[in-house]
Amino acid sequence: MKKCVIIYNPVSGKSIKRKFLDEYKSILLDKGYESEIIYTEYKEHATKIVKNLDDDIDLVISIGGDGTFNEVMRGNFLRKKKLLLSHLPTGTTNDLCRMLGYGRNVIDNLKMTLDGVVKGLDICTINGSPFVYVAAFGKYTNIAYETPRESKKKFGYLAYLTEGVKSFFDKTKLYDITYEIDGNVYRGLFSFVIVSSANRISGINNIYKDVKLDDDKFEVVFCNITRMKDVGKILYFLTKYDVSKVPGVFFYRTNNLKIMFDEIPKKSWCVDGEKLNISSAKYEIKIVNDIKMLVPAKNVSKLFVYDEKSNN
Repeated sequence: MKKCVIIYNPVSGKSIKRKFLDEYKSILLDKGYESEIIYTEYKEHATKIVKNLDDDIDLVISIGGDGTFNEVMRGNFLRKKKLLLSHLPTGTTNDLCRMLGYGRNVIDNLKMTLDGVVKGLDICTINGSPFVYVAAFGKYTNIAYETPRESKKKFGYLAYLTEGVKSFFDKTKLYDITYEIDGNVYRGLFSFVIVSSANRISGINNIYKDVKLDDDKFEVVFCNITRMKDVGKILYFLTKYDVSKVPGVFFYRTNNLKIMFDEIPKKSWCVDGEKLNISSAKYEIKIVNDIKMLVPAKNVSKLFVYDEKSNN
């Protein structure tokens, strides 16, 4: 009998009813897994749980939002022997899971996972701290971690939109940034920066074209837009084209990025929807490791370069 640990964040997004968790255990048993459910009790708890799991665990399934999976992945990152991970969405945006093909039915999501394939997933670090799929800085990027949890649970994605409307009329600050990509150095004034390895961010689909989750590359956007009417223009272009064709946007694809501010910014980075507790004038983002993840077979041909391995 294989061993599975379920790590459940009960305060993330929409809670799962107890009967569904009991059904999870029954489904896992039918697939040859004995399972244990561990509830997270505080921030960073999932990281601690995964770091201290026994090496003979065959599968770790996290249930929560993007931030929950970030904690689980970071716990795995700290281990000498890495564990096979999977993640089921109950958060507000669930960008990575939506991209992988998960829907809203919590039972179907588990069944898709267990019938899925094992894939390697690119993991980036920012100043040594790993993140799953996105790190962002500047205009609007604080909305994800400053929106009250109660509002997210009650209103879902609408809570983010409400906070975004409030910020829409705030004066846009430009940051003096020097950055280095592939040996080339650039400098400019920018309102926000996005680094990601996904084609869905903040609920917006297909931001980039031909994104792969295991190609040892991540996508980078520097934007110098400040006027409100130009922000609207960006949103329009994103509905028609990919981000590389948006006016005022500088797009790159690389595996190493160095960013230097002219002074330590007061604003924090947002990583996987959570506040990054690192304050510096210099940041280096690179791919240093991959993790093995059990994912639905649904979208693997579009999202991965390398051949899949069945979990059966």
